[in-house]
Amino acid sequence: MEDTNTYYKLEIFIPETHFPALQRALQSVDAGHIGNYDSCLSYSRVRGTWRPLEGTHPYDGETGVLSDEEELKVEVTIRGDSLDKTMGAILAIHPYEEPVVNVIPLAGTSFGWKGRG
Repeated sequence: MEDTNTYYKLEIFIPETHFPALQRALQSVDAGHIGNYDSCLSYSRVRGTWRPLEGTHPYDGETGVLSDEEELKVEVTIRGDSLDKTMGAILAIHPYEEPVVNVIPLAGTSFGWKGRG
C-alpha cells in the first residue's frame, strides 16, 4: 500500500563538495516536490566533529585527536511512499562510510494539513 498521506523530513549531513550530486540524486527520485515546485530543499553550513577508532576505513584523522570540518545539513521533505527510493539515491552518492541521515516523521505539513478539530 502506498503511504501518500505521511511525510518525512530528511536531514542529510554531507560535504559541500557533494551538494550538486545530492541535488541530482534527490531530483531523480522527485524528493522535495511540493505542489508546482520541485527540488525544494534548504541547507545550512554546520561543523561536524569525529575521532577515528582503530580499524576505521577510510581512516580520516589522527588517533586520539578530535577533528572538525564544515559540512552541510540539507533538509528535504518527502512523501512516505518514496522513503526507500530516496534513501537508496542518497546512499549511492554519499561519501561517508556511515552517512548521517535523520528521518523525521512529520505530524503535519503546510501542504495538506488542516489541523485538529
